[in-house]
Amino acid sequence: MVKITEQLVRSRAEHNELQISTLEEISLHQQDIEKIEHLDRWCKDLKILYLQSNLIPKIENVSKLKKLEYLNLALNNVELIENLEGCESLEKLDLTINFVGELTSVDSLCHLEHFHTLYLTGNPCAEFEYYREYVIATLPHLKYLDGNEVSKKERILAKQDYEVKRKAIIAQQTQHRKKREKEKCDAGLRKQNKEKKPGFDGRWYTDMNSESVQVEENTNKGNGDDDDSEFWNEKVPFSPESRIEVHEHMKNKKAKEKQKEEEEPKKPRRLIANDGHALNVNEAKLEFSLVENDETNDITLDLAVYKYLDTSLIDIDVQPKYVRAFVKGKAFQLELPEEVNPDASTAKRSQITGHLLVTMPKAKPMIVKKNNPKAKSKSTESDEKRQSNGHERLEVDNSKKLDYSNIVKDKKVVPPLGHRDYRSNLPERPNSADFVDDPDVPPLI
Repeated sequence: MVKITEQLVRSRAEHNELQISTLEEISLHQQDIEKIEHLDRWCKDLKILYLQSNLIPKIENVSKLKKLEYLNLALNNVELIENLEGCESLEKLDLTINFVGELTSVDSLCHLEHFHTLYLTGNPCAEFEYYREYVIATLPHLKYLDGNEVSKKERILAKQDYEVKRKAIIAQQTQHRKKREKEKCDAGLRKQNKEKKPGFDGRWYTDMNSESVQVEENTNKGNGDDDDSEFWNEKVPFSPESRIEVHEHMKNKKAKEKQKEEEEPKKPRRLIANDGHALNVNEAKLEFSLVENDETNDITLDLAVYKYLDTSLIDIDVQPKYVRAFVKGKAFQLELPEEVNPDASTAKRSQITGHLLVTMPKAKPMIVKKNNPKAKSKSTESDEKRQSNGHERLEVDNSKKLDYSNIVKDKKVVPPLGHRDYRSNLPERPNSADFVDDPDVPPLI
């Protein structure tokens, strides 16, 4: 039995900074709650209360919620409308798909001045003759019933022959009450039969009329897939008891599966094959795309990580031949088509979609040749194809060995004309016949 605890209420009050004394709206749906309690003491300012998809059999402990405006109890086990007289501000009540058979219990809502919307679709009382007329005539402030607006003409017609319609409703309620008693009795018998179901107890039994020994092997059908198919194929009426049986069956099944998983040893996760290459693993079952970009010479991985997943729960590892990510402990690994440079790789997270973008530059650099639109290409067809992609690989013929020693011959370097050392490096010219070496003449600069 799941109870409404303070911890549960606070966990659902995140929008109110975990404060429950001033809480005005709370959603406790799909919690397998079986009783309404404590909310009238902890959350006195509640205006909206969602309790749909639980196992609540009775409306109780809400009469002190004076500010309550909307109560949603759809998909529960409620059989009677009660204990709502103190909800002075109640405007809307949703009891869709419950087991309300006492239609006269709507009388408890007639004194609520603000009440105007009621949903009883999917209840046994909705199949009664004069159902709609009775509810409209009983609740003078009602504006909408099961999503349909109540017109003035319909209200006038509903009040006609009110006592006759009320007697008819009471008679149908009596029949429904007898039906419910039978359903409860059948449910009790089914429960007893399941508890007394014979099974193999592991003992040997001896036949006294012969010398043979037989083994009693009555297989217990309460285990395995046979029990599951037998349970779902069994025809039972739709009632609060059958809903509880389904809930208990699913609960026991999950407990057995969990116990089986704990008992069975998990196989070790393999990420590297025996020959050393990385295996492709997507344990988290995430969508992804791997794109090679020739223009930027890198490989990009777009991993569709959950949008609201905290980044601290993601671990990225880039290696030359593979990229690996752990998302909430579940492995994602992908072998790369070409070696990359792990040190230059980057990882970014989208703030809008939550996707993880890993950019990995290739380890082999690529020489890119700029295209000249004015020059006419005279290369072969394969060269033209490479140039159309925006790059061309340079090839070197290694068959001929080049001699780099005689590329520049040894010679005397002469400074250029006008340099200060130009004259000093020129060869000496012989003197003329009439040259007189006069020491008094200063040298030319």
